[in-house]
Amino acid sequence: MLVAADYPFLDVLWTMLIFFLWVIWFWILIGIIADIFTRHDIGGGKKALWVLFVIFAPFLGILVYLIANSHGMAERRMKESRHAQAQMDDYVRSVASSGGAAAEIERAKQLLDSGAIDAAEYDALKKKALAGGTA
Repeated sequence: MLVAADYPFLDVLWTMLIFFLWVIWFWILIGIIADIFTRHDIGGGKKALWVLFVIFAPFLGILVYLIANSHGMAERRMKESRHAQAQMDDYVRSVASSGGAAAEIERAKQLLDSGAIDAAEYDALKKKALAGGTA
């Protein structure tokens, strides 16, 4: 039977530190392997060599990769981030409303003033805009 006194507090802290470092290590390893595979500036042979180097000599491989490619990694992350932000902005613009009822009434007024529609059609468009477009 395991009692709390059999596993002192400092051993608990040491275990937590080792586990935390282990998680960080795998996070870095997965991040570097993902970066290797998403690169477009090197071919498949170089990618395979980097992956083999990182897998079979992990500490040295990761350190060498970070030293040799850290600037490129940062640039690729920034480019991906800008691209994702641009896609999100485009999506928001595509689904955003066109200005609401006031804008619809203003467009209808412009059509009335230009003679494209008559007063009855203007009133129908105005009523529809005020009803939320469901009328």
